[in-house]
Amino acid sequence: MVNTENTRFIDKVNSNAQKTHYITSKVKFSVVVGDQNITLTGDLKMRRDSVIRLQLMAFGFVEAARLEFTRDYVLVMDRINKQYIMAPYMQVDFLRNSGLNFSTLQALFWNELFQPNRTVLTSEDLQKYTVNTIEGEEDAIITYEDEKLDYNWLAKQSNGIIKMTNIIYKDRFNGNTQLNWDYDNFEAVENTQKMFPKDMNITLTTPQKEIKLGIKLNYIGHATGWETLTRVSNKYQEVSIDKMLQRFMAL
Repeated sequence: MVNTENTRFIDKVNSNAQKTHYITSKVKFSVVVGDQNITLTGDLKMRRDSVIRLQLMAFGFVEAARLEFTRDYVLVMDRINKQYIMAPYMQVDFLRNSGLNFSTLQALFWNELFQPNRTVLTSEDLQKYTVNTIEGEEDAIITYEDEKLDYNWLAKQSNGIIKMTNIIYKDRFNGNTQLNWDYDNFEAVENTQKMFPKDMNITLTTPQKEIKLGIKLNYIGHATGWETLTRVSNKYQEVSIDKMLQRFMAL
């Protein structure tokens, strides 16, 4: 039997999905891995169903690194040393083990519900979520379970705004991988008045390490006209993911 109250709540959460096709902003970006901690400024550029791009600056004006998520691959560029990696999602361990591909990453960056291998949620898809509400509490927990993945969202009961997303990849042999994505400092998007988070705090926990990322948007813009897919010059050398991470942490 369909719980009408839960269905209405899921519809409310899903209705918060943005209608704009572009989100752009200057950002402050932080990374913590073990005792290493770096903070950079940069730009966030997103075009729905096409690309998510983070351009990270050194000294405030020189582009030092670029992270680009497209529908088919992940591109990481070290602009200073002219090195890069370009790999399908399944070849990047922490993305594969978290069940992340472009559609799920897009939903995470855009503060939206999602389901694996779905680009658009139908009314039938929305009925697959379960809702746990506690009387007198401000928030409700939305759950979706897959064979190896558990997905949970914490959303306000009053307006359906997602405050946190949690993904657990279950691996009884190697240990679980967990991704926690917190949202804060919401602001109404121009024209639509739909709320968008200006602060995102991300924690990826694997059996080997914990990585913390922070993204703070200066504003919520909608700039267009920028090249959506980066073309890698033949002056760049392709390197391993481990080597790129070492370079990145040395910025």
